[in-house]
Amino acid sequence: MGKQDKTNCMRVLESKKIAYTPHLYEADPSLSGEDIARILREEPAQVFKTLVTVGKPQRYYVFVIPVNEELNLKKAASAVGEKSVCMIPQRDLLPLTGYVHGGCSPIGMKKRFPSYIHQSAGNLSRIFVSAGRVGCQVELSPADLIRVAELVPADLV
Repeated sequence: MGKQDKTNCMRVLESKKIAYTPHLYEADPSLSGEDIARILREEPAQVFKTLVTVGKPQRYYVFVIPVNEELNLKKAASAVGEKSVCMIPQRDLLPLTGYVHGGCSPIGMKKRFPSYIHQSAGNLSRIFVSAGRVGCQVELSPADLIRVAELVPADLV
């Protein structure tokens, strides 16, 4: 993987000396998270997706959950101390995070947002998240992901 192929996520991991393994696959925006888990030959419970929500106006939150689960918006709101949260419109994702839909990584966003990960991550030996581009995932230890992305474990699904 050449220097120009590296994503912001990978550059952050390298700058913090965190070991990771990149996994490339055919970039296809129609693939679901479960399709990507199958391509990687991994259990869907080990492959996590990154979701961005908004609570009160201009209060954004990031949630990282297994691809085979749905974010429970009531539990998510409770975790962040809001009355409610909702998914941001897809068109707002790139300007807000620097990442596109299907390639949003919890690591290396343009700005820091309060970020949470489903508590099941703590039971895993390794975890996969988007590397910041459609068609690219990174595999790393959940503890390293939690530390570098400043994720708070919570019941989210």
